[in-house]
Amino acid sequence: MPTKPADPVAPFFDMVGMAASGDPVMLRNLAATLGAFSVRLLVAGLILIVTLWLARRVAAIARAGVERVNRHHPQDHTLGEFVGAMVKYLVIAIGLVAVLQQLGVQATSVIAVLGAASLAIGLALQGTLSNVAAGVMLLLQRPYKIGDKVELNGRQGVVAGMDLFNTRLLDYDGLTLYLPNGKVFGDMIVNITRAGRRRIELTVGVDYDDDLDLALSTLLDLANADRRVLSDPKAWAKVTALADSSVSVTLRCWTSPDDWNNTKFDLVKAIKEGFEGRGLSFPYPHQVSIERDAFVERRPREPAETPTR
Repeated sequence: MPTKPADPVAPFFDMVGMAASGDPVMLRNLAATLGAFSVRLLVAGLILIVTLWLARRVAAIARAGVERVNRHHPQDHTLGEFVGAMVKYLVIAIGLVAVLQQLGVQATSVIAVLGAASLAIGLALQGTLSNVAAGVMLLLQRPYKIGDKVELNGRQGVVAGMDLFNTRLLDYDGLTLYLPNGKVFGDMIVNITRAGRRRIELTVGVDYDDDLDLALSTLLDLANADRRVLSDPKAWAKVTALADSSVSVTLRCWTSPDDWNNTKFDLVKAIKEGFEGRGLSFPYPHQVSIERDAFVERRPREPAETPTR
């Protein structure tokens, strides 16, 4: 027959009962037990106090170290705060395990419970944790910063803010987009601002009878006349295609990302007016209607049949 395990609390209550009956030996044992427990409780309290103090100091040191590494972006403290909080809670967790062990709780059981809880939380928040991991990588690599013009997940706009979970993008329609960092980090990131310049490419068609050299020189003159067009790299104009009803000429020039939209649209208007002012034409498809009767074979009329009697 299996024996029933003994209750570990029963001897203590037996000791209390025998001490209450006036047994001097039990009174001394109870006093010794309470004294030892008081010492352990005092030591546990000291460990907890030291743990909380040490957690704050270590977190501050970690935060300062991250901000020192991230000194090129002093206005953004997101990564430093995150690393500091992680270090703080890690030190507190280690200190709590030491406190529980000092009070007689087995550390292995506590670690097992914490591991199971961490696994359950990780499975429940795996999407959120992936965004946090991607946010940490974005804050470390810095493919963009607040104020940059970027293209993220196929949407263009200005970065208005970023944290460990989302990147806030203000698009050109005035809409505020919240993009999860997991999708941003896993897709192509285009930083329009970082290069400091952006290329404009315009292709127009001229008539086959027009002077192509005049068309190319007109494109270059119009580009160089705009003060927003950069002189380095120089503007480029070439014949790029022979279409069905026109010859395609292309202009490529560079401007700053802030002036790109207005410069491009102003050049379209200037090319239209400049070409017409120099006698260059823009051919367009014509629909030619041909009379069908011209292709109908005219047959001689057959004589009418004479009625039979």
